[in-house]
Amino acid sequence: MRFSLIAASVLAFAFAGAPLQAREANDALTIPPSGVLGVGEAQLTPQFWIGLQAQPDRVIMDRATIEAENAKLLQLDPSMHDLRKLPATLSREQVSGWITHVSERPTHQRYDVEGKPVPSATFDALVADLALDKVPASQPTRYGLIVQRAAFRAFPTDLRVFSSNDDTDIDRFQETAEFPGVPVVIAHASADGRWLFVLSPRYAAWTKAENVAEGSAAQVFGYVDKSPYRVITGASERTVFTRERPELSQLQLDMSTRVPLASGLAPDQPVNGQTAYAAYTLELPWRDAAGKLQFSPALLQKNTDTAGDYLPLTPANILHQAFKFLGERYGWGHAYDGRDCSGFVSDVYRSMGVQMPRDTSKQSISPALEHRLFTDKDSREARLKAAHELQVGDLVYIPGHVMMVIGQYKGQPWVIHDVGGMSYRKADGSKAHVKLNAVSVTPLLPMLYNDKQTFVDRMTSIVRIRH
Repeated sequence: MRFSLIAASVLAFAFAGAPLQAREANDALTIPPSGVLGVGEAQLTPQFWIGLQAQPDRVIMDRATIEAENAKLLQLDPSMHDLRKLPATLSREQVSGWITHVSERPTHQRYDVEGKPVPSATFDALVADLALDKVPASQPTRYGLIVQRAAFRAFPTDLRVFSSNDDTDIDRFQETAEFPGVPVVIAHASADGRWLFVLSPRYAAWTKAENVAEGSAAQVFGYVDKSPYRVITGASERTVFTRERPELSQLQLDMSTRVPLASGLAPDQPVNGQTAYAAYTLELPWRDAAGKLQFSPALLQKNTDTAGDYLPLTPANILHQAFKFLGERYGWGHAYDGRDCSGFVSDVYRSMGVQMPRDTSKQSISPALEHRLFTDKDSREARLKAAHELQVGDLVYIPGHVMMVIGQYKGQPWVIHDVGGMSYRKADGSKAHVKLNAVSVTPLLPMLYNDKQTFVDRMTSIVRIRH
């Protein structure tokens, strides 16, 4: 996500033979009724791919190593924000710079959900609502916690805008989403006060004020560091329904969310009107009427998909976690209660404690991650050699998209990715296209980027999460 797929340019002629080679990669693959080349029911299970691994339970990085790599990411990657190291006072230049970086007035025509052009006056109003003239020369650094799954937006608005009048999926104002318990710095408020500009460890954008509860640094980071805790390891789970604490009733908790357990509660006493013996008693943040941070217990059934710590980073766990999202609808910027390609791979890795930048453009070049970079000087042979050496968990980047490798099968690499569609060459040379728009399993080599180039031709980077 974050920069759209661009048309082929000077490379087009360099890879004129790509369609033929793509067809050759298809020789051992059949076309099932779904149209998704080579994919049968067996390939839609993690067990199939785990069975191909010589050492599926091998620990790739232990917890101490992962924590050291996460610290390096915060230190070296400019897209990350180490909230604990921000100064006690924020300057106007710093805050205004954060806002103007994400809140860029569109320079091309945008369309609303009905396909109608968005008038210039609408953008004038949105720019005015940034209230940049109200940013003080200096202000104390304020902290908060996200209290519910929170959309992060380019502008302080729910208005959805699109690049074309026939596309209502990719909302250009949608940036990402953050989950309950994520710490933020509160940097600014919109002119109407309904939105806050915040910094999370991975992003800076606008979110509704109702999504944030303000507290002291000690409260916020004390909560982030509190143990023991549970980590959500399913695609998403929800707290138990409760009338007593509606703010925490059926609260969505997505994969990788870390929630501390409440302490000091008698085990034989009800929590929110219900026995707690068959549930985990979580401590969750909520926002009071004054916008301040409060904490209360909430129940999460013990039969939900959670763990007492981040999962070990192993090939088997990478596969298990990735396949929990199989079939989830594509959601640009974590829209539709889902995620997009970069959100998908980062949520999978974060369930094993590995932090990553949010967007493809940042993941693919992060100075804290191990890369194999590609340019137009790399031959097709070199690219194919790299593809055949891919391992489970490797991330393959093309312009605007990322895929996660799940193994080598029938002499070629396979991937799972959150993708709009699949194009490939049939035996007769004609082009097939299948609309996917979901987390899907595909072979890598046959995937066409355009009429002349494959995905392999357009690889920009391979990231390997290893030490």
